[in-house]
Amino acid sequence: MPSDPGEHDDPTAPIGVIAGGGLLPVIVARGIRAAGRVAVGIGLRGQFHPELPAACDRFATAGTLKIGQWIRAARRMGARDAIMVGRVSKERMHDPIAILRDLPDLRGAWFWYRRVRGKDNRSSRLLAAVAEELLRGGVRLIDSTRFIPDQLSTEGVMNAVRPTDRQWGEVSFGWPILHQIAALDVGQAIAVRAGDVIAVEAVEGTDALIARAGELSRFRGWTLLKTARDDHDLRADVPTVGVATIENLARAGAGCLALGAGRVILLDKPAVLAAADRHAIAVVGVPRAGGSPEALAALGAR
Repeated sequence: MPSDPGEHDDPTAPIGVIAGGGLLPVIVARGIRAAGRVAVGIGLRGQFHPELPAACDRFATAGTLKIGQWIRAARRMGARDAIMVGRVSKERMHDPIAILRDLPDLRGAWFWYRRVRGKDNRSSRLLAAVAEELLRGGVRLIDSTRFIPDQLSTEGVMNAVRPTDRQWGEVSFGWPILHQIAALDVGQAIAVRAGDVIAVEAVEGTDALIARAGELSRFRGWTLLKTARDDHDLRADVPTVGVATIENLARAGAGCLALGAGRVILLDKPAVLAAADRHAIAVVGVPRAGGSPEALAALGAR
C-alpha cells in the first residue's frame, strides 16, 4: 500500500470521513459527494453533528478512543482512504473521567500505551501517530482540504469591511509572532492590539482565547490572527473559523480577523463573511511571509 497520503489507487473508491464534532465533517462529506465520490461517514459517538448521517452515502458510529473500530467500519464500507475532521477536544486526554466513559478498544489501548502515554502529545505529533496506526490497519489519511477548496481563506480582504490603518499595523506586528508560536506547536491564534499581544491560544482553543482577550482588552477593535504552521500536516487539525467565531469576536470587541491565506477553513464561507459584514469585522487573508502595514494594505486594495 502506498504510504504517500496524496496518492490514490482508485479514483472512484469511497472516501471515509472520521468525524468529530462541528459542521466541518458535514461540509467535507458534501464536498466528497459533489466531486462524484462516495462519502463513508464514521461518526465518533457523542461528537458528530446530527446532519452528518444524511450528508453521507453510508454511515456508522464508533467510539472516540476505539481506533480499531474506526478501521473496521471504514474497511467494511469500502473506504481505504479517509479524512479525519471535526472537534475532539484534547482536554479529554487529560480527563480520567472522560476516558473511563469511553474506554478504548484493544487497538486503542495499545496505541495509547505505545504512542501516547508519557510522550510528546502536541497536535502534530499526535496526528502523525494516529495516521501511522490507521495506515497499519489499512486506512490511509489524506489531505482534509482536498474536497473543500472553496472554503479556504484567500489573500486580501475577503469581505466588505476594510481594516483600519491601526489594524493593518497589528497584523504586520503580530504575524511573525504567530508564526513562532505555531512553529512551536503551542497554538494557532493570538490576539493583538496596539503593538501588544493580549492573549495566546493553547489547548483551550480559539473560542476561549477570544473570550479571554475580550476580558483583558478594555478597548474595542483588537485583531485576532490565526494560521497553521508552515509545515502543517493538512490531514487533520487544519485551523477553522465559523459563524460562531465571528459572533464571539463581536461580543468580545474585536474588529479584525487575519487568517493565513490558504491555511484556514471558513465553515460555510459565504455565511461567515456575511456575519463579519453585519458585525463590521474585517476578514483578511495574509500571505505566509506577512509584510509591512503598507504592503498588506496594498494587498487588500486588489
